[in-house]
Amino acid sequence: MPFYLAMINSSDQRPSARAGALAEDLRSLVGKLKRRLREQAGPEDLTPSQVSILLRLEKDGPATVSSLARSEKMRPQSMSTAVAALLAAGLVSGAPDPDDGRQTILSLTKACREWIRVGRAARQDWLSRTISARLSSREQDELAAAVSLLKRLVDD
Repeated sequence: MPFYLAMINSSDQRPSARAGALAEDLRSLVGKLKRRLREQAGPEDLTPSQVSILLRLEKDGPATVSSLARSEKMRPQSMSTAVAALLAAGLVSGAPDPDDGRQTILSLTKACREWIRVGRAARQDWLSRTISARLSSREQDELAAAVSLLKRLVDD
């Protein structure tokens, strides 16, 4: 199909007013849910960038500052500053890169892994208790159906 026809066809598929309203409500609700979940893990002195770095190391494993900067789309200098705070807090540790002695391989400390586990457990517990306390069995079934639909929105 020629490019200009593809552009015309794609513009005909504008979201309906209902879909737009749902998207706005969902975005707002997800933001509020994230804030409530964050509150359950206790006070957090980490910046969003630092949390993102820890989650990246947890998901992808040990990495250098440069590779983290690329992954997180940050400048290496900004990444170095964020990592220095994580090192000082004892959440990450560094070891010399065996392939390039000028680089340091960063990984999560045991204390950090425990902190992540405890925080997730607190959030999971709060959400489970809240669902049980505020939603009837039928509403929990409806929530399960909604979660299934939400998964379809985000799965590739």
